[in-house]
Amino acid sequence: MKIAFFGLGTMGLPMAINLVKAGHQVTGFDKSIEQTKRLVAAGGLTSTSTSPAASEADVVISMLPDDATTRAAIVESGVIAELAFGAIHINMGTVSVALSRELTQLHRQHYGHYVAAPVLGRVNAAEVGQLNILAAGAADALLTIKPLFEVLGQRIWHFGEKPEQANVAKLAANFMIGSAIATMGEAVTLAAAYGVSKIDFMELVTSTVFDAPAYRNYGHAIARESFEPPGFKLALGLKDVKLAMSAAEEVNVPLLMASVLRDAHIDSLAHGEGDMDWAALSRAAARRAGQA
Repeated sequence: MKIAFFGLGTMGLPMAINLVKAGHQVTGFDKSIEQTKRLVAAGGLTSTSTSPAASEADVVISMLPDDATTRAAIVESGVIAELAFGAIHINMGTVSVALSRELTQLHRQHYGHYVAAPVLGRVNAAEVGQLNILAAGAADALLTIKPLFEVLGQRIWHFGEKPEQANVAKLAANFMIGSAIATMGEAVTLAAAYGVSKIDFMELVTSTVFDAPAYRNYGHAIARESFEPPGFKLALGLKDVKLAMSAAEEVNVPLLMASVLRDAHIDSLAHGEGDMDWAALSRAAARRAGQA
């Protein structure tokens, strides 16, 4: 397939490279010239203009960090209007329900298809094509792009025909991850207050009652205070918590822990930790206990 790929960041670049390796023609776009050079070195293409690449693409994939960046790259740039009849846009970033609905409508107006397919997994999973892909959209569009998902992920999870359903599932999952990080931060702070090694404690819980990737990866980072380079920035964690709160408010679903979680993130941002790994949220708990 001919693919126009927007967003060659920490996650997007290895995803785009895997698609090139699978035999697809991938033209990448990113504000970082260095990232586009890395795609070209792997056999991909780049262009100074979105117009020819978008108009000739069978599929557009966007892997961008937030609503504003996605809107600028896909909507304000005019990419949607340039797409060929029946082309498919796969948005693999984590965006709001509102933007997902807007993109669905805009693509429909231009006789295209929109699929939401945010992912679970860090950069190491992206590099080896082992992401979990949360997908929602029209059944025929999902069938067409299934071969691309099989390159990028270890499993495809279908959540319905409305793209925003996949976005809500991702936001709910990230809300759980953020809650787990905050809880682990408080737990290791309690253990440390009694002279228990953070590393030993986290080895225990992640080998027994919380033997799961999110707990292992973030828990070990918390115990070792290993927050750089970031696999997923703390500031993006706050963005996702706020998006989950917004989605919940729309349908009158109380998220009682979300306000506390949001404020813990704001505490971290106030201390200049927004560009650190999400695990750095644990520092807020340490500060409250006088251990920082």
